[in-house]
Amino acid sequence: MKQKSVRISVIVTAYNIENYLPGCMESLLAQTYSPMEIILVDDGSDDGTPGLCDRYARENDQVQVIHKENGGPSAARNAGLAVAKGDYIGYVDGDDRIEADMYENMLGACLRTGAQIAICAYREVGEGAQECHPTGRILELTREQTLELYISGDPQYHIYHSVWSKLFERKVIEDIRFPEGRKSEDIMYTTWALTRASKCVFLDTPYYRYTVDRSGSIMNSQVHERRFQDEIPFWKEQADYLKKMGLQELSEKSAYQFYRKMLFYYIDFKDRGMKDSAKELMDFLRKEKQEIKRIYQKEFTSSGDKVRMKLALCMPGVYYRIVKIYDRFIIPLRQRHC
Repeated sequence: MKQKSVRISVIVTAYNIENYLPGCMESLLAQTYSPMEIILVDDGSDDGTPGLCDRYARENDQVQVIHKENGGPSAARNAGLAVAKGDYIGYVDGDDRIEADMYENMLGACLRTGAQIAICAYREVGEGAQECHPTGRILELTREQTLELYISGDPQYHIYHSVWSKLFERKVIEDIRFPEGRKSEDIMYTTWALTRASKCVFLDTPYYRYTVDRSGSIMNSQVHERRFQDEIPFWKEQADYLKKMGLQELSEKSAYQFYRKMLFYYIDFKDRGMKDSAKELMDFLRKEKQEIKRIYQKEFTSSGDKVRMKLALCMPGVYYRIVKIYDRFIIPLRQRHC
């Protein structure tokens, strides 16, 4: 298939972002690749966003707009998917920007390698942004290798659950949709997609510029308040789904990472004074004690994690105080001697 005969559909979700949408659209309209359609989904905005969406559609033939009642990012993306005509599908949050050659290079990597999904690195922008150290390398990955990196969250790679850093061949995601009514919807959508792709390609170049620390962003709003309702159950569902797909070892590694995340969330809840959430999380872990014991006996688990989990289950208050002492004194001491 020749690259210039392939059409890309980019679905842009927008909710009350009139101050950010112009920057996002400028970066999309400046893309070096064509043909490309841009589907703007106004998710029931009550500021100037709907008018901006209509203006971009009037002035650019490649842009179409969907106005819908507010239903959250999942429903907005699903609405875009319903009308997308592209051979490949990309997603952009309307408060972010992308580099001009992002989709040309990601599509080119797919076509050269035969990968069904391209994944790129990203750069955070805004207050509190973390530094990015790209290598520029391009890695071809099997399904198992991709899932391994995705589950482990290896910081050397940017294979995380966010869909905006990916370009999907339509055939891979034809019959899957985002779970509606819950946040952190990318977790299962990406899991489903990665299990269906026999090959992926990772480009360690930050083509995506992700806006951090902005109240109201799709990725940042009410994340702590809704973790129990949404994100935590999704991580558990991931392990269950991988087991159902016959990927037993990956399922166990997913469960291991899930339980490790629970301890991080416990500290986070305690730091934020969310006592009820912290107690609920610890109660959940105690109910999972036998399964945790089974998973933590696997050879891929670390001895340090075993000690942390045992201490947290037996004496959560002591565990919290030790973590705080370590963060306050040990880490700064190590940094001074590096």
